Amino acid sequence: MKILVCVTSVPDTTAKISFTDGDTKFNKAGVTYITGPYDDYALSRAVELKEQHGGTVTVLNVGEADAEPVIRKCLAIGADDAIRVNCEATDSYFVATQIANIASQEKYDLILMGRESIDFNSGVVHGLVAELLGIPSLSPVMKLDIEGSTAKITREIEGGKEDLEASLPLVFGCQEPIAEWKIPNMRGIMTARTKPLKVVEPVGEGLTSTDKYELPAPKGACKMILAENAEELITLLKTEAKVL
Repeated sequence: MKILVCVTSVPDTTAKISFTDGDTKFNKAGVTYITGPYDDYALSRAVELKEQHGGTVTVLNVGEADAEPVIRKCLAIGADDAIRVNCEATDSYFVATQIANIASQEKYDLILMGRESIDFNSGVVHGLVAELLGIPSLSPVMKLDIEGSTAKITREIEGGKEDLEASLPLVFGCQEPIAEWKIPNMRGIMTARTKPLKVVEPVGEGLTSTDKYELPAPKGACKMILAENAEELITLLKTEAKVL
């Protein structure tokens, strides 16, 4: 089985975010980057499937050279090799185009990625990749097992869960609890240094650009209302919060 895992390099969730050039560019200075948390789930399940059924796991990142430490960590966790498309990930369609271009050449049985990245949170790349390749896509996948050429999955739907079966090849957007996050051990870290990481140039150009970034508004003051003062709470919800 050939598995492709698409990973993003995103700012650590504890990082302090700022912008430069009149709020038109993200300021990378001092920011620690990590594998997208949802991508971590996808990679962990891919490694488990490889251990169960044999085959290979390839990691793919659409990003610049500063993403390579994140890629090496994925190799340390258990991926066999990696590909980096050497460009800035400007928009979802552009990223999907790069993934589909690589996948169409290599003919993977299974393409896994997180349900969304935690920077732009578009949550559409898996669907776009599947459309470009002409194969089915499902998300968010919470459980995944492979029997022969059939994938048995559980995905989250509004108000519950749905069990499905589908024939490979497939594209899945993954989330917890599909697998437990894996932490690379020393042996994995050492072997990751010698695993192949191929850098390729992108096809086409990005479609969008960012005019300006804005930070979320700061949190407002919090008013505490005693439990016995329900009428005061209702009044504030009507007059100040304006939610009633």
